[in-house]
Amino acid sequence: MTRRPTAFDLGADHVSHVRPGEASPSDATGVIVEEAAETEDLPVPLPPVRRRFAWSRLFFGAVAGILSLAIGLWLDQLVRELFAREDWLGWLAIGLIALAVVAVVAIAAREISGLIWLKRIDRMRTRADLAAARDDRPEAEAVVGELMVLYADRVDLAPGRRATEARVDDVIDGRDRLVLAEADLLAPLDAAARRLVSDAAARVSVVTAVSPRAAIDVVFVVVATLGLIRRLAALYGGRPGFMGLARLTRLVLTHLAVTGSIAVGDGLAQQLIGHGLAAKLSARLGEGVINGLLTARVGVAAIDVCRPLPFLERRRPQISEIMAGIRAPGAK
Repeated sequence: MTRRPTAFDLGADHVSHVRPGEASPSDATGVIVEEAAETEDLPVPLPPVRRRFAWSRLFFGAVAGILSLAIGLWLDQLVRELFAREDWLGWLAIGLIALAVVAVVAIAAREISGLIWLKRIDRMRTRADLAAARDDRPEAEAVVGELMVLYADRVDLAPGRRATEARVDDVIDGRDRLVLAEADLLAPLDAAARRLVSDAAARVSVVTAVSPRAAIDVVFVVVATLGLIRRLAALYGGRPGFMGLARLTRLVLTHLAVTGSIAVGDGLAQQLIGHGLAAKLSARLGEGVINGLLTARVGVAAIDVCRPLPFLERRRPQISEIMAGIRAPGAK
């Protein structure tokens, strides 16, 4: 027989307090009292992070101010001395200074534009990832619209834009809208990015295999890697300047560290070249192949950072596919 809900006083005599799992007496109203959780099992809240005064920023800002004042005073004295000699020399100096100021403003604008692009791409990728996970149609629609605006001036992506505009309204689910935009707009860019990474890895592998000096290897790998990151950013719509490239490189290295993509060891050559074949290759050739592999890994991480959408239905470029053409350069 099912007992009807009733109200009672917990301190009354007919109320029996029992522990979880114990049976209550038949003539009493059973009330299960749950045991309190152990305090040591509760998560300990982390202490708030205290923001300290950035003395280093103050130092570098003060040094930059002093240098700016010194340069300004030097230019003022130089212009005065040139006017004292010949008027045309003074006007020439003023014209050159004006050109230098215009160039500095243009460089600053390019740097700011590159940093804004990085933040925009990172925010778009995060929003797309959340929209795909939640199947959020309004958010996915907004991300697709922003992606269309990002590539509105790209002539090479005009067919993809037309295909997306023609079919996107027929798709109901939010994740499917993102998948459609990924297939129409990012598929050709992904193919081009894969070729860029493969070509860069091949060049690094060959040059470092035949280079007589280790210092030349290091310089070439650094230059090739930075050039690859810049080209991938330009491919996906960015124009990073010096500061933007530095921040982009830091993001790529952070991505590599988080995903554990860098691994250097004896098994690396076995994975890349094949079992039994690595022992037959020379040490320099093996170093070239390994440098090419690391360049390919950096390139794949750069694709993840520069790509405005996460990989949804399309497969992320695989190292084995990129390195297939240079797996054993010179080997018979």
